[in-house]
Amino acid sequence: MDTVVISSDSHVVEAPDTYVGFIDPKWRDKAPRVENRGPLGDVFVIDQVAMPVPLGLVAAAGKPDTEVRVGGVRFEELHRSGHDPSFRRADQLVDGVDAEILYPTIGLVLCNHPDFDYKKSCFDAYNRWVSAYCQADPDRLFAYGQTAVRSPEEAVEDLKMIRELGLVGVMMPGRPAVEDYDSPVYDAFWRTCVELELPVSFHILTGKNSAEQRGCRLAGFLSMIRACQDILSMMVLGGVFERHPGLKVVCAEADAGWVPHYVKRMDYVFRRHRNWLPAGQSLSRLPSEYFLENIYLTFQDDIVAFETLKLMNWRRLLWASDFPHTDSTWPRSREMLEQQTARLTDEQRRAILGGNAAELYGIDLEALRNEDSDAAALGRAGGVLCGATGPGEGA
Repeated sequence: MDTVVISSDSHVVEAPDTYVGFIDPKWRDKAPRVENRGPLGDVFVIDQVAMPVPLGLVAAAGKPDTEVRVGGVRFEELHRSGHDPSFRRADQLVDGVDAEILYPTIGLVLCNHPDFDYKKSCFDAYNRWVSAYCQADPDRLFAYGQTAVRSPEEAVEDLKMIRELGLVGVMMPGRPAVEDYDSPVYDAFWRTCVELELPVSFHILTGKNSAEQRGCRLAGFLSMIRACQDILSMMVLGGVFERHPGLKVVCAEADAGWVPHYVKRMDYVFRRHRNWLPAGQSLSRLPSEYFLENIYLTFQDDIVAFETLKLMNWRRLLWASDFPHTDSTWPRSREMLEQQTARLTDEQRRAILGGNAAELYGIDLEALRNEDSDAAALGRAGGVLCGATGPGEGA
């Protein structure tokens, strides 16, 4: 498979000094930091968050299911490329990936932090750190910045800072401090996103579901996409895309196979019930038309998405590896994709695996195709390259 592959949802694992070293000094004593907690191993401790983040669960890409565990893992055992960009290319080659769009790890948890001032200081620190991370390989590493959305006006300034740092999009917390995202008070923010050509992203785990979690903890993996779905329907039916047709929103890591039924359901509800339950704003098109035009979706191992392409807009689908997180398809992404895309046309395959992301983020596909062709061929053959950093290596 000679298609250029871009992972549209990969992650960094913030270095121990990401927040402590880059945060405003007045917040340094409370900045997120790595501590060893005995049986729990190394954890990220976050002020006002009772449960620390066990690192054994956040970067277990490539480990067998039987080795995924909560405790006993040290930071040095994680994939080094998660925090050291000089090791990233080797891990890309092992997986046959040519470039990555990067999201945070601890930053996902921080999106739900109750203190918006604290959240703002952490996100500013992260933006500075991840910008420097990407500068190590600017043709292959592209990152989202974060905004706390303390107010619509401040969020506009955050967009400008994110653009100045060379970041390619803005990742949003599930809930802002002021009203909600369908409110007209955010119109200036959405306009600025369009003007600066910054896609907006809502990632799983960055907003709490409106419904209480029921059943065992394992059931939570089935419900975690709900928060993203709720935001998307709110924005569609609230008229955000009616007012801002150029706005581009990315739903990250929530899969895509559910989309055909979801948009069909939105259209039914709109047609049948709009006279007694009006939408947030008068809509000139069906809800599905806004969704399928303005919303992009990243997914990893989702054969249902590939099998239902005719029922959605495949120009808005973005494959992703989720490296180095535990659900990642690394280091066998190419093998999986060759099987799952076997029935796609060449045009569909090229678009979903890299072309759609290149268009969205302004990435030069030809440059990626021509660079490091010999090394890429070795990586795609499945060999583990010298320098690739699996768990426990490269420390």
